[in-house]
Amino acid sequence: MNKFLTTAIALVMGGLASTAFAQDATDEQPAPPPSQMRPADLDSLLDQVRRGRVTETSEHRQREAEFRARRDQQDRLLTEANQEQASEERTSERLEKAIQDNEQSIRELDATLQERLGELKEMFGVLQQVAGDTRGTIESSLITVEYGKERRLEGINNLIAKASRSSTLPSINEIEVLWQEMMLEMVASGEVTKFDHSIVAADGEKKNVELVRVGNFNLVSDGKYYDYLPESGNVVELGRQPSARFTGSTADLVNASAGDTVAFGVDPTRGQLLGLLIQSPTLQERVDQGGAVGYVTLALGAIGVVIAILKMITLSITTAKVRSQTKTPGDPKASNPLGRVLTVYKENPTVDVETLELKLDEAILRETPALERGLTVIKLISAVAPLLGLLGTVTGMIATFQAITLFGTGDPKLMANGISQALVTTVIGLVVAIPTLLLHSFVAGMSKRVIHVLEEQSAGIVAVHAEKEQGRAVAS
Repeated sequence: MNKFLTTAIALVMGGLASTAFAQDATDEQPAPPPSQMRPADLDSLLDQVRRGRVTETSEHRQREAEFRARRDQQDRLLTEANQEQASEERTSERLEKAIQDNEQSIRELDATLQERLGELKEMFGVLQQVAGDTRGTIESSLITVEYGKERRLEGINNLIAKASRSSTLPSINEIEVLWQEMMLEMVASGEVTKFDHSIVAADGEKKNVELVRVGNFNLVSDGKYYDYLPESGNVVELGRQPSARFTGSTADLVNASAGDTVAFGVDPTRGQLLGLLIQSPTLQERVDQGGAVGYVTLALGAIGVVIAILKMITLSITTAKVRSQTKTPGDPKASNPLGRVLTVYKENPTVDVETLELKLDEAILRETPALERGLTVIKLISAVAPLLGLLGTVTGMIATFQAITLFGTGDPKLMANGISQALVTTVIGLVVAIPTLLLHSFVAGMSKRVIHVLEEQSAGIVAVHAEKEQGRAVAS
């Protein structure tokens, strides 16, 4: 009996524990404390077990009812979703059929359009191409500076946009804009006009000046050439102007009136030749390319030229004095070489012929160094200048090969400095040697002519003195 009661109590306690656990899992409420779970006796325990079973059965029924209600609701939602899907599928099929019908209509209409266009389609293609080429010409034209870029391109852009679309065609008025701009470009290319326009000076300052447009070739103002930049639409002053013989005519062109003829340097390549012209180095830049060897050569050449000029002046004065002395041989003057030679004869009238000849030769020898002074220096400079040019050539080639060794031959600009030095020094050496050699020859000829006059007069004096001695000997 006790064993049976113990088993029954264990079963009841297990049922209570499972009921409490199920209720806790369902309602998520905290379990009652252990003191409340202990029954006072077996009757109360049995009553509690019965009430737990009734409660558990009620909860199960409630849950089953809720599940069935939810299942019915989900079945209804599924039915509604299936109906909506079927409706959307029917709509999709209807839209797909409409798309196919529209595509077929578009193909038929496009074929009708192409058939009706005929040769006009090719014409509009050519029109679009010509309009594109004209737009490029207008954008880079100097005529656009005067008439405005936006105004000239507005009609061209509209024409290109319509000609590129097959749905719309350009009108006659829009097509006329093209040939009007082409006619303006041709007519204005033969005009020389003046107009005020803003320019960007070399220092970056923006100001208004009176520009002169020479056709479609050049933009000039008072003494300056300007360039047009299509990308920014600005007219900028050239950072470096061409030589004075070109810029000098711009002032005459600005001040000229209608009908006047002005000699002006026009660039038919629209800036390319002018760009090459201003990139060519000046004389000073050429000299700077020669380096130290070039400066030394030019300095020696200047010294030689100065000496030659001074010597020419001195010999010219001496020659004039000698010629004057030849007209008055009986009145020798010490201010010229011939007078000093005649003075020697005058001071020794009674010596024999041999002695007189020796004294006259001695006098001529005293005058010769003064007449030939400086000629050796001029000759030396004329001989050294080509050697200095050769030295500069060698040093320039050495610099060129060093650049090739360091940087290779990919960029010719890296070798340009050495080659320029080599060539410029050679040119400078020849430029110095040729005139100094000519000056030396000219000055040496002047000196020899004076010495020749002295020798001629000396020989004449000796001859006259010998005749006198011979006459005295015959008379005695």
